[in-house]
Amino acid sequence: MSRAPFRILHAGALRRPMGECAQVFKEHYPDLPVELESAGSRECATRIYDGGIYDVVALADTAVFARWLVPDYVDCYFVFATDQIVVAFDRFSRGSEEITRDNWIDVLLSPGVIYGRSNHNLDPCGYRTLMVWQLAEKFYGRPGLYEALQDSCSRIYPKSIDLAGALVEGRVDYAFLYSSVVRQLGLYQVNLPSRINLSNPALAGYYATASVILEGRRPGERVLLTGAPIEFAVAVPRNARYPVEAQWFVEFITGVEGQQILEGCGLIPC
Repeated sequence: MSRAPFRILHAGALRRPMGECAQVFKEHYPDLPVELESAGSRECATRIYDGGIYDVVALADTAVFARWLVPDYVDCYFVFATDQIVVAFDRFSRGSEEITRDNWIDVLLSPGVIYGRSNHNLDPCGYRTLMVWQLAEKFYGRPGLYEALQDSCSRIYPKSIDLAGALVEGRVDYAFLYSSVVRQLGLYQVNLPSRINLSNPALAGYYATASVILEGRRPGERVLLTGAPIEFAVAVPRNARYPVEAQWFVEFITGVEGQQILEGCGLIPC
């Protein structure tokens, strides 16, 4: 009789690092079949509390664990990497020859330019993008900028990896993505000031001045989420089929060898 698979559920932005870590896991447990499944982090949480059985879950925001999964579905989680939000583009993007850290707003709001983000109710990169826009309005002293960026953003995708695919395929000129995803795909990026890009733990209080209202678990429920430094985290769900093997995976990804894989994928290990 074949064994049930070891199932890893992860945020779409973690597709490559989780895939590479899973390869090492297969070498350590060659007789155990492995399945990887990706979705936006909020969608991942939904799959778990709707009864899905997974051995490891890796998400793009600790807030998803804290708000929706701990303690009923996950006992604890471990932060393994950080990142930043950037403006991604390729050499065919309109305005790519002139865009800089100082003029990115004007380039994006220029006629004919198409930019996108991921869905804030499904994907942390989506609600983090909205927070970046709020912080940018304050940082640059441009009243109404947040609304202007929202109104002009004509492309919204379920998760950040879908948005990245749209950029690669030329369906958008610019995309708000994690720097690690941009590096993995060989795209270009505009690095935003640290007071905007959600990368600096020392600015946690400042980031918290931005907030987004999200859909809750129940119909009609709303949840207020405030800005915070970007953190990726991993956990073993309480209903895992293979808790021992799952713990090995968590120790691996948070250990030296796993951290080297993460760094090679553009993440900042921690």
